[in-house]
Amino acid sequence: MTDKYLHALLTPREMGQADRLTIEGGVPGTTLMERAGAAVAKAALAQFAGARRIAVLAGPGNNGGDAYVVARLLRDAGRDVRLYGLVDPSGLSGDAAAAASAWRAPTLSLDGFEPEDADLVVDGLFGAGLARPVDGDAAVAIARANDAATPVIAIDLPSGVSGASGEALGTAVRADLTVTFFRRKPGHLLEPGRSLCGRTIVADIGIEEAVLDHIKPQTFANEPVLWMKAFASPADAGHKYDRGHAVVFSGGPSQTGAARLSAQAALRAGAGLVTLFSPAAAMQVNASHLTAVMLKRCNNDADLVSLIDDARYNAFILGPGFGVGERARLFAAAILAKGRRLVLDADAISSFQETPDLLFATAKEAASRHGLAEPLLVLTPHEGEFKRLFPEITAESGHSKLDRARNAAGRSGAIVVLKGRDTVIAAPDGRATINANGTPWLATAGTGDVLAGIVAAQLAQGMPSFEAACASVWMHGRAAELFGPGLISEDLPATLPKVHAELQALSGRKG
Repeated sequence: MTDKYLHALLTPREMGQADRLTIEGGVPGTTLMERAGAAVAKAALAQFAGARRIAVLAGPGNNGGDAYVVARLLRDAGRDVRLYGLVDPSGLSGDAAAAASAWRAPTLSLDGFEPEDADLVVDGLFGAGLARPVDGDAAVAIARANDAATPVIAIDLPSGVSGASGEALGTAVRADLTVTFFRRKPGHLLEPGRSLCGRTIVADIGIEEAVLDHIKPQTFANEPVLWMKAFASPADAGHKYDRGHAVVFSGGPSQTGAARLSAQAALRAGAGLVTLFSPAAAMQVNASHLTAVMLKRCNNDADLVSLIDDARYNAFILGPGFGVGERARLFAAAILAKGRRLVLDADAISSFQETPDLLFATAKEAASRHGLAEPLLVLTPHEGEFKRLFPEITAESGHSKLDRARNAAGRSGAIVVLKGRDTVIAAPDGRATINANGTPWLATAGTGDVLAGIVAAQLAQGMPSFEAACASVWMHGRAAELFGPGLISEDLPATLPKVHAELQALSGRKG
């Protein structure tokens, strides 16, 4: 097996398959449970060394079985442990029953749980496969834990969080630390699960990585190892034209800032040249702010068709500050018809609210006609724009953010970047990543325009569309982390050189 599955995210069903394959390979389920409990106990002793009184909450399934192992090992380590069960041990079965039988102390009723009486709470009520809202005594216990100041370690996932969607099912534990096993689930990265997990540790419990060759997961945490081999570097280029020529469309005289943010980001992100296509009325405003970014007049679709006869213009951004309407639709169609790669953002996405299928058909037909295996179109909506472009997908209940992005990519034939703290990048072939970096400071005006520019830069340099989008989202988030608190959108392009330096160090290339 290669490192292609290093950052795989397993759905609860896929994790169950990994367990089953491991057990069929000769490792008893009780051994996996013992190892899981040992990993949680080790984390508790290491991270909360001063905790003497520990309350352990055990549910009715294998997560509860893990909790019984944790309780026993912490008691053996000299801690004062009280175990509270959602069900009587006689109601457990299988491996969980075996774990409970080794617990040589009382199992207390969950309704007696008082977190203020403990220095640490270990949450083992429900695992990643929970599919219904939490209610009854479990919901009361979770509410008590959340209202108290006592720190919480969650086994696998905080109880109440869906491993598939990150959704809080009714109520959910707010953990300080989560210990999961073998691989994370989508629920560890999708909100609100991501925030409810606190810090997450992935423990090795002896599941062989070869099981992933059978499972073939399609969802990953967005990390450089996934796209580094395709990442473009100036060291690979002989001159600026080898690094591509990105184009950004400007809005009118009072709506030029967003396009300039995109253009500056494209230049900092690695494009060899960047040109702003501007209406005549905005030329003077744009010229007064631009230096390395070039400027061309583009008033209408006839101007555009003339300009893009130059095949060196190979990646375009349409939308930031551009305005909603027919002009945006005509420009998008003209770019796609030429077989050029297009990042559609902001106003340009909203322009297709009434005719999304026309956009999708145009992009698919153009890619086919030009013999391209990669999607020409990259869509970068936030939730509101996504709803406008994909109302049917949004209206379908029970779909996670991951499902919605994946369904939208399949329908549109485009790469879909569904933005947010838990940005999801999805491809038409079913591949998807969930971004894991970034900071809350990215929730400010203009940062989406910067992201569009970074994506266009990677497309201009020839990266495959999915990998280009993944790399760009990671770079965007990492720049925010490196800058720190107080970030505004203008700070991101200036921080990108530090991101490039990190990526060059990871790849072993010299700048």
